[in-house]
Amino acid sequence: MEKIAIASDHAGRELKDEIKGYMQEAGLDVVDMGVNSDDSVDYPDYGMPVADAVSKGEMPRGVLVCGTGIGMSITANKYPGVRAALVADIYSARMAREHNDANILVVGGRLVGKGLAREIVRTWLETKFEGGRHQRRLDKITEVEKKFCSR
Repeated sequence: MEKIAIASDHAGRELKDEIKGYMQEAGLDVVDMGVNSDDSVDYPDYGMPVADAVSKGEMPRGVLVCGTGIGMSITANKYPGVRAALVADIYSARMAREHNDANILVVGGRLVGKGLAREIVRTWLETKFEGGRHQRRLDKITEVEKKFCSR
């Protein structure tokens, strides 16, 4: 059973819970890293643990949700090896995996409805990385990370 981390801030909590339920129905072992209420919180406090777990290889993939998805995307992409993609449509979900091997999916809780979110997640989970010329491009990004990031 594939493990996947998920987290949100207060603005994304409702959609996070919807996505979590969908992934559990699909047979995934979902590790919920918060939030569990609608009280205002700072999105980095919840995005960072997911991004850190993916960066360290403790989790193969993750899902983050905040109001627009922008804050979580910025946060997650600070971590070496993380390729967080902000997605609001099915085509982008497919391309995020197929061409960019995105290991964190980011969705805007105030922008994407529950039904569309389920389709985005389904597409992202089912799409395989194409490799080839796309791997060459990711390798260039990895070289930049090695130059400027240290663990």
